[in-house]
Amino acid sequence: MAYTEWRGNTCRVVWNTRKKNNRGKWIYDQKGGFTDEIEAKNYGLDREAEIRNDDYISRRDGATTVGEYAKTWVDTLDVGHLRDKAIRSMLRLYIVPRWGETAVADVQPSTYRAWKKQLKALPNVGDKYGEEILTVFSMLMDDAVDDGLRKTSPVQTGRKQRRGRYKKKPRERKREMRIEDVHQLACNALDFWGLDGFVFVWTMACTGMRPAELYALRRVYSHPAWPATDPLDDPEETDREERHADDLERYGPDLMPAVRVQWQHQREKGVLKLFPPKYESRRTLVVPPFLAELLELLLDSHDGEYVFRSIAGGLLANANFAYHYWRPIADGRPASEEFERIRLGQPQKVTSRRPVPALPKTAYAGKRLYLLRHGHKEWIDEAGGVHSRIAVETRMGHEVAGVEGLYANVTTAMEQRMMDSLQKRFERFVRATEWEKSPGSPSRLPEGLAEWWKRQVTAAEAADPCTGS
Repeated sequence: MAYTEWRGNTCRVVWNTRKKNNRGKWIYDQKGGFTDEIEAKNYGLDREAEIRNDDYISRRDGATTVGEYAKTWVDTLDVGHLRDKAIRSMLRLYIVPRWGETAVADVQPSTYRAWKKQLKALPNVGDKYGEEILTVFSMLMDDAVDDGLRKTSPVQTGRKQRRGRYKKKPRERKREMRIEDVHQLACNALDFWGLDGFVFVWTMACTGMRPAELYALRRVYSHPAWPATDPLDDPEETDREERHADDLERYGPDLMPAVRVQWQHQREKGVLKLFPPKYESRRTLVVPPFLAELLELLLDSHDGEYVFRSIAGGLLANANFAYHYWRPIADGRPASEEFERIRLGQPQKVTSRRPVPALPKTAYAGKRLYLLRHGHKEWIDEAGGVHSRIAVETRMGHEVAGVEGLYANVTTAMEQRMMDSLQKRFERFVRATEWEKSPGSPSRLPEGLAEWWKRQVTAAEAADPCTGS
């Protein structure tokens, strides 16, 4: 039974927590500062009621600070290395500086709402990143409840979370991905980067692969060698033998040309490694014949392990791709110029060891590389009911939730329709383009690529219904 005792002009109440210490003695909790003995007594009785209902949080547990709890909490998370790095960064930069010295039990909904408003007003915290920080804090508080450090989370959900002024979430303005814009990007990449760049742009636009997946695309997983050369080197893919047997019946130079998305390049603690694709979205992507020929041409031009090499011939993942490759290709740049230098005391004019012609500005100037992946989804969606939802989402590396995803399956016919629709789009583009006036006309293409282009023109003319063929 709770009891009270006076200490000077204030009263304190003491109650038994019904727990024993290591020596087998009862542990008591207390609270002082009362001026009314009846109020103090009722406070103690309420705590005892919480103990009987298994709803009690001791003052000792509730006094654990957010900073102390976060140190051990972050090590309990079972997430990928990139997510782990991001969560630790958000704790270090935003959550611990604000809440580190606050007791877990003292975080109030009102102070949380005030912090949420302040956080979103910071100039270096965008809307999406701000929501990520709040999500991590919400996870932290939910686990604190489970660990008995507080009764409820201060992060409101449902209607309480939505109260206040309505604010429409901003969306990135997009324009539709036109194939002539993709061609311009590919031609810029050809002049700036070489054949690897030309094929890289068309591959991303026609497969929707994520950049890190393209960086890690190996020869053994690409047309024309795959699936015969599949190394089956992913130990986490438990059904790889069965999957490979099916691939041999479905894909190949004489069947449907395809690439296999099995890995992506990411860094873990500064070291470049191969990891499964995002969301473990291992998948096979059929490619249209024109792209299959480009891949063959590229792989015949080098003997490297990876399909796409850097300008210097090394790993593309080691480059700052967005800055050093994508920006000049998308934004355009002036031609390399001669510059003066002093050598052996004499001024001389020299040119760049890798001169680049002027690159025109494209429709993707100032835009993200990832929009090519978004644009691929547009191209697939434009076919309307021709492509099933399961085929589209699987191609993009997404899972369809619920019964629809459980029962559905991507068939050979679905993949064939996707391949055909991409090929027909390219053939329409070829027939409608005045190539002698375009930056990628045969007269400006390297010999191997010029021959490839002539084959595409012949195929497009043969498929043109106006010719009667």
